[in-house]
Amino acid sequence: MITAVAAAVLVALAAVAGVLIERAGQKLYVDWEPLSSDWAPHVGPGTLPALAIAVAVAGWGPTVAARLRWRTLVLSAWGATMAWTFALALVDGWEQGIAGRLRAKHEYLLAMDRWDDAGAALRGFTDHILIDVPGNWPAHVAGHPPGAMLTFVGLDRIGLGGGAWAGVFCIVVGTSAAAAILIALRALGAAPAARLAAPFVVLAPAAVWVGTSADGYFAAVTAWGLALLALAGTAERTAARWAAALGAGLLLGWVLYLSYGLTLAAILALAVVACTRTLRPLPLAVVGAAAVAAAFTAAGFWWLEGYDLLVTRYFQGVGGERPQYYWAWANLAVVVITAGPAAIAGLRRAVLAAPGAVKRLRRAPPEGADALVVLATAAALAIAAADLSGMSKGETERIWLPFVVWVVPAAALLPARDHRVWLAVQAALALAANHLLLNGW
Repeated sequence: MITAVAAAVLVALAAVAGVLIERAGQKLYVDWEPLSSDWAPHVGPGTLPALAIAVAVAGWGPTVAARLRWRTLVLSAWGATMAWTFALALVDGWEQGIAGRLRAKHEYLLAMDRWDDAGAALRGFTDHILIDVPGNWPAHVAGHPPGAMLTFVGLDRIGLGGGAWAGVFCIVVGTSAAAAILIALRALGAAPAARLAAPFVVLAPAAVWVGTSADGYFAAVTAWGLALLALAGTAERTAARWAAALGAGLLLGWVLYLSYGLTLAAILALAVVACTRTLRPLPLAVVGAAAVAAAFTAAGFWWLEGYDLLVTRYFQGVGGERPQYYWAWANLAVVVITAGPAAIAGLRRAVLAAPGAVKRLRRAPPEGADALVVLATAAALAIAAADLSGMSKGETERIWLPFVVWVVPAAALLPARDHRVWLAVQAALALAANHLLLNGW
């Protein structure tokens, strides 16, 4: 409880300091410090469903998660997370909450008409990253490798074009991270902890930003890559082990072409490998990742060139004006909001338990909640690295989703007798964020 209160104080300090900094003439380029949101109390079609889901999961989630068969639990967690995320998005209405999100200013679909010849667009991709060049890409296209844009081009090619399909895709795929997280934890010997974590994964406040953003999709691809890596290190059958290793490499390689910042997913991947206590899957995983890199390079996109130009563009725009002295700690207040106070309280326990868990891993496979402890701590380290990089100043409520979703399960480390209360707090935060603010980017 003390940790949760301290986290709430951090959020309050970030809000007050942000207002004072703005009044002093320094631009933060957010409208409701420290979130990129507008104050706009409202209700919508998703309000009643969201309330019903919150009550059901907080009230009965722990009991149901303890009793369901494993496969049913995994599918139910995905379904419940999807329902929760759709409901929260629909609080803003169909157009503003889902269909119009990826057509908004700075978004991917604004550049769709320039990808009729995808090969040519890919070869010339880096020519349009900088702000001061003719035909520069919209901010989100320029700010990411072309894998993100190619995803939406691919949807369009198979007849699922437009903002509605793009929004639905991001939510359906993005919420599958819930299933991937549970599968990874079970593969690493933490099945009981996964059951305890499941309701928290469902009701994570991060769902507010998963629906609807491409970063929710990025989070899911990362989560499935890590889950396959866990399965590759623990599968008994050789064929299953190699298939999972190759799949993990392909997905984690694809992640590098969705977001430059997801190179930090390597910290989580190393944590998974440490938990499996074997390096056997790595050669095939490296082959898979290398195949993705080779395909993009052969098609004309060189990752390092793209990143170098992105850094220049970042400081050409608001990234160059946002003060690091504020965002270096205010970003952490954003993590409190997206992960929720229960996750932050659990993360404190995970960090304190991490040395003991790592020591035990040297002697034997993980047991109990050791894998959860290691992965949550690794996610915190990835967030710290992103924060210190100076390339994540603001808007981290969506940018850091691929890391935050691995912090959320740490709430399972809290006393089981208090889980329903913590779940209610998590849900209340998400509902407040979605009903009091209009979240955008």
